[in-house]
Amino acid sequence: MRLVDLRSDTVTRAEVGDDVLGDDPTVQALEAETARITGKQAAVFVPSGTMGNQLAIATQTRPGDDVIVGEGAHLVGHEGAAGAALSGVQFSVAGRGGLYSADDVEAAVQPRADWAPRSSLVALENSHNRAGGRVWPMSVAREVAERARSLGLSSHLDGARIWNASVASGDDVAVLCAPFDTVSVCFSKGLGAPVGSAFCGPVTLVREGRRLRRRWGGAMRQAGVLAAAAMHALSHHRQRLKEDHTNARVLAERLASPETGRGARVDLETVETNLVLIDVDVQAELVVREARELGVLLMAAAATRLRAVTHLDVSHSDVEHAAEVIGLALENARKVSARS
Repeated sequence: MRLVDLRSDTVTRAEVGDDVLGDDPTVQALEAETARITGKQAAVFVPSGTMGNQLAIATQTRPGDDVIVGEGAHLVGHEGAAGAALSGVQFSVAGRGGLYSADDVEAAVQPRADWAPRSSLVALENSHNRAGGRVWPMSVAREVAERARSLGLSSHLDGARIWNASVASGDDVAVLCAPFDTVSVCFSKGLGAPVGSAFCGPVTLVREGRRLRRRWGGAMRQAGVLAAAAMHALSHHRQRLKEDHTNARVLAERLASPETGRGARVDLETVETNLVLIDVDVQAELVVREARELGVLLMAAAATRLRAVTHLDVSHSDVEHAAEVIGLALENARKVSARS
């Protein structure tokens, strides 16, 4: 008998199977849709962006290799030294400020000598977190990937916030991903899903990534309940990222104003997506503490730098209020610092 449930709008559910056995239909649908959007042959659903990046490293390097990254790369500074622990690689930094050129890549390549590590992979982050959500110019990203290929190196795109980069640049996600051999994308950053990322690329690399996912404890059983949330976010929350970018710009402009920011410094030229970096003249942790007391939560990005990130739970009025609070918190932090 066909069942039609009209009791409430709370009775919807994901169709699940066993993802370890490869028969969870919701996970399969998410993987197929993510591969389509990124323009890659295949994708595998993983618990986190860290795992997605580390699968890229593990499938395209050997222990003892060198991976070229930008300054402040997430896969170096925020992934628990996983590159060294899981794949046995080291890192070389190209350029400054997170973005770099094809010439910077070539300059960072290790010598072709027995005593030197083997450069094997170039990793690019778009948008770049530590650079304040900066978006790579498409022409520069393409040149980096092409130069890497000409030097015999693979290329990986850390696209945790590729959705933001796409909205900000006007370029389709598949266009941004096209130059790179592999890409990792995140459903819980910006899009609002509770958990989940994907590792995308050629079928052979994704198949190897799926095997490593199991080894690393990332294989999940009835994962459709998570994949359904990710699919909803992917389908409904991409275009609304424009609102987050607008709100970030409002916050940045208010804090750059002497009246509101009370001495906070924001480089408006770097505010391209949903991240705002705020430089202060006292310890950032003090400002974080004072702001928390006033009802605004921030993170310290460095000793005297704050990071604020807008998202779907933050409205225009929220950022107007937050700007006032952050300015007041900065003043209070100065008083605390002066007394200590």
